[in-house]
Amino acid sequence: QVQLVESGGGSVQAGGSLRLSCVASTRAFNRNALGWFRQAPGKEREFVAGISSSGITTDYADSVKGRFTISRDSTKTTVYLQMNSLKPEDTAVYYCAARNSPYVSREYDFWGQGTQVTVSS
Repeated sequence: QVQLVESGGGSVQAGGSLRLSCVASTRAFNRNALGWFRQAPGKEREFVAGISSSGITTDYADSVKGRFTISRDSTKTTVYLQMNSLKPEDTAVYYCAARNSPYVSREYDFWGQGTQVTVSS
């Protein structure tokens, strides 16, 4: 079982930056791939970024490539999402996710409670 707790959401103007954090409570942190998803009002949840257990392999949605960076710190069992050049269309609830596999994927097994990100124009 993996418990995930996100933080770092908030309100920012377009062009600004935010960094989301997610602390994972798991003894198997170094064996779990991790990811970030988001869900905007009236839309389905969508994949944003993923990172392998080693941190070597990453995957990004086309809509965030070049603007968002996912990273992980095994000493803090934390995964981060650095979001730069934010746009109003990035407004959503952002969810941290973990999977019972070391490999990057767009399918995950465990979910956090979400943190709101609002970007104003």
